[in-house]
Amino acid sequence: MAFELPDLPYAHDALADKGMSRETLEYHHDLHHKAYVDNGNKAIAGTEWDGKSLEEIVTGTYQSGAVAQNGIFNNISQLWNHNQFWEMMGPGDSAMPSELESALAESFGSVDAFKSEFSAAGAGQFGSGWAWLVKDGDGSLKVTKTENGVNPLCFGQTALLGCDVWEHSYYIDFRNKRPAYLTNFLDNLVDWENVASRM
Repeated sequence: MAFELPDLPYAHDALADKGMSRETLEYHHDLHHKAYVDNGNKAIAGTEWDGKSLEEIVTGTYQSGAVAQNGIFNNISQLWNHNQFWEMMGPGDSAMPSELESALAESFGSVDAFKSEFSAAGAGQFGSGWAWLVKDGDGSLKVTKTENGVNPLCFGQTALLGCDVWEHSYYIDFRNKRPAYLTNFLDNLVDWENVASRM
C-alpha cells in the first residue's frame, strides 16, 4: 500500500504569527514533503520494502548500507522525519509539562541549557540535516544532530523533538539566519505536550 502525504495538523497560516509563514508551509509541506512521499513510493515499488512500515524501511535500508537502496532510505526517512516535525509544532501556547521540564533539568542542568545545546547542534550541522532531542536506549536524554535525512531510528533512539535545518525549512522566513530560526522554533513553535507524550 502506497504512503500518502498526511494533512497538516493545523491550517497553513496557523503558525504565521509565530514565525513560520503560510508560504513556508506551502513550500515545505505541499511540495517538499509531497516529493518525499511520491519519490519514496516509486523507489520501494516492487522491492522487498513494498508493504513495510516507514520505521522498518528506515532501519532496514540504513543498516544495509547498499548503494542501490540510498534513494529508498533518503526519501522514506525524510517522509518519516516530516511526519513527526509537523506534529511537534502547534499554533497554541504550549506550556512545558512538569515531567518534561524535570527531565530536561536533570539531563542538561536546566531548560535553558537544553535549548542552548539544541540550538548549537542545529546551527552547527554542516549543510542539510536535523537537530534532535532523543531518548537513548538506556533511558537518558541527549541532543544529537544528523546529516540529510538520517534520524534517531537509525541508532535505536526515540525522537522526542526534531528540528529541520534544511534551508527549505527556514529560508523564506529567516533567510540565512539559521540560529534565529532555531531560537524561534524552541521559543514559539514547539508543542511541548507532544514532546512529553513521546517520552
